[in-house]
Amino acid sequence: MFAVPLAENAELRPLEPWQAAEFLAHIDRARAHTDPWIPWATRSTDLDSARATLQRYADQQAADTSRIYGIWRDGTLVGGVMFVSFNAQSGVCEIGAWTEPAGEGGGLITAAVRRLLDYAFTTRGLHRAEWWCSAGNARSRAVAERIGMTLDGTLREWYPHNGVRHDKQIWSILAPEWTPGA
Repeated sequence: MFAVPLAENAELRPLEPWQAAEFLAHIDRARAHTDPWIPWATRSTDLDSARATLQRYADQQAADTSRIYGIWRDGTLVGGVMFVSFNAQSGVCEIGAWTEPAGEGGGLITAAVRRLLDYAFTTRGLHRAEWWCSAGNARSRAVAERIGMTLDGTLREWYPHNGVRHDKQIWSILAPEWTPGA
């Protein structure tokens, strides 16, 4: 297994089905914080469903269509990043992220997203990376801005959550705009 350092006390590692118990404990700590933004968090409510979530990503990684990684701070899983979608043929991917409160601060999400962008653009030769977020999620928008993404547009009242329709923003960055190792 590999680990990529993100900060002195934090690292990025693959999340795999055998880590379902640790993942579930993390999601339970993060649930109130992630529920409005991450649909699969609401579906990972017990060990079987947490394992199924991680297995789905493992299967998608094997098909080269998606990947999921965890962020560990001081040895505890506190968040993660993922290729929500990854299409080498079209050259387009979507990156997403989440965290529990203990994972906030210190730029861990931004550092992890930069690692995924380096992989997508430099290693795999993709052309476009997207970041979809709720218009109401200021922390997520801030990551897109720090990365240097451009707001492509807003899908008005795009998705319902708890009986309320929410706007979804689409941000992107193109390979020629990306500085490797930035």
